[in-house]
Amino acid sequence: MNIYAGIILVTLVVSFIIEIITEILNLKALRNEVPEEFKGIYDEEAYKKSQEYTRVGTKFGFLTSVFGVLLTITFWFMGGFNYVDGVVRAWEFNPIINGVFYIGVLVFSKSIISLPFSIYSTFVIEERFGFNKTTPATFVKDLLKGLLLSLLLGVPLLAGVLAFFQYSGEMAWLYCWLATTIFSLFVQFIAPTWIMPLFNKFTPLEDGELRTSILDYAESVKFSLQNLFVMDGSKRSSKSNAFFTGFGKNKRIALFDTLIEKHTVSELVAVLAHEIGHYKKKHIIQSMIISILHMGVMFFLLSIFISNAGLSKAFYMENISIYAGLIFFGMLYSPIELILSIFMQIFSRKNEYEADRYAAETTKQPDAMIDALKKLSLHNLSNLTPHPLYVFLNYSHPPVLQRIEAIREIKVA
Repeated sequence: MNIYAGIILVTLVVSFIIEIITEILNLKALRNEVPEEFKGIYDEEAYKKSQEYTRVGTKFGFLTSVFGVLLTITFWFMGGFNYVDGVVRAWEFNPIINGVFYIGVLVFSKSIISLPFSIYSTFVIEERFGFNKTTPATFVKDLLKGLLLSLLLGVPLLAGVLAFFQYSGEMAWLYCWLATTIFSLFVQFIAPTWIMPLFNKFTPLEDGELRTSILDYAESVKFSLQNLFVMDGSKRSSKSNAFFTGFGKNKRIALFDTLIEKHTVSELVAVLAHEIGHYKKKHIIQSMIISILHMGVMFFLLSIFISNAGLSKAFYMENISIYAGLIFFGMLYSPIELILSIFMQIFSRKNEYEADRYAAETTKQPDAMIDALKKLSLHNLSNLTPHPLYVFLNYSHPPVLQRIEAIREIKVA
């Protein structure tokens, strides 16, 4: 075992141990009594149900993690990566097509192996707690549509990256960075009108009190809003949400139909104000810039290691290839990714506080935002008392109690 194998193996094991420790701490942080802030929102039965949902999800996550780590290590040390490479090379295509098939076989195999876990999560766990609305037909259609998108969008991008590194020399990382940046911006631009409607139906919000209230609010904060849609989230789950996507004329705000069903007009305006707050505070642009810069650093480091003989040897490869190096670098890069993800979570939580403040100040109804957060927590069976370390490592949003406390401190004129 060389140094590269050691780094990757240690990272796999340490990451797994950290995950287990934080999950155990998170379970121990569950409290028997409903937090004072949520009394009158959660009854005893609902609160017990939310805690059980956390326990069941955590235990299932533990099993999937154990399986994933053991599968990866077994496949690695049994020479699986080299075996698949031998099969693909026997087809005698050029290096780019070989690479697409090699990575495709690995990704497709992993998807098939993880499919039973996805089925169990959807049709057993989510069903047990009353969330699942996905039919077997919808589940299969989603899989097929996802596969089609991977072929239409993912394969050309992968082939382009492989071609740049195969034929473009020292500047390959820069060409890849530029190409993937353009590609990601293109996908974000077309996603609201071409990709997302493949999975969900988006219906313009009908005229009425809600639409009028939202448009009046948007006008008051000088936010151009033409694309306001209701998404049929109930097609797959009873959970509620809202989101902002796209940019330019293609930007749109979507409300889940389940959200509209369970909230008052003032609460829904507050939720929309939060989403608009992300736009007004430049959070979307900031995240986009950080993502692009991160991609550039990653491609530069990839150019250093992609053809490294020691890295290939760590995986028992008989031949060095660009496409296998791409996979192996991803595993070598995981410690950096873990550290970066922690900072991104901190950044995301800060942005959520800012968007909450923006919503409270511009609607002048902080209580409406608080009520919306409480109802969202109840309807989604959120964990009200997560452990701080678990939050630090995993939460992109602050815990709901901390968000409510922060909103209560806002002084509205």
